[in-house]
Amino acid sequence: MNTLSDNSLMLRVKAGESHTLGLLYERYKKRLFGFFYQMNKNASLSEDLVQNVFIRILKYKHTYTEESNFISWLFQIARNENYDYFKKQKKHNHDNFETVSHALNGGDSFERNIELSERKINLEKAISKLPSEKKELIILSKIKELKYKEIAEITGCTEGNARIKVHRALHDLREIYLTLEKR
Repeated sequence: MNTLSDNSLMLRVKAGESHTLGLLYERYKKRLFGFFYQMNKNASLSEDLVQNVFIRILKYKHTYTEESNFISWLFQIARNENYDYFKKQKKHNHDNFETVSHALNGGDSFERNIELSERKINLEKAISKLPSEKKELIILSKIKELKYKEIAEITGCTEGNARIKVHRALHDLREIYLTLEKR
């Protein structure tokens, strides 16, 4: 069963073989956790949201079709779960973001390590200043490495529009980052 595609497994879940959802959970729990953690910087909440996504998968399994791209469908559910959680909590301060940490090479000089740390801090600050929609696009495209087609399916726009939105989000991030670098 481990060799079955995500699509095949999800079609089995849809057909009533709920136990196959466990394989999908094992394949995607870390990726979803990373997505949520990068959006809200709260490990406990991120774990809860991952669980909620899989509950929603069971609830909405009837909407999955053979033509669906599983990863796009999954992240669309994850995106909706995140949005709904913060809407219910009436919290709009989930703009804290921590980028993927870069391991510093032990052979680098002390000054180089400090410079990399300062750049990372400025990047984190720049990302935290982005509106949540643009932050989400950066996470999906650059950190989760989804294709524009998948991002388009998740956000409900065309592939070309997704490409433009990601490009604009990166442009805004670059502008904010360069402003922080000048200080």
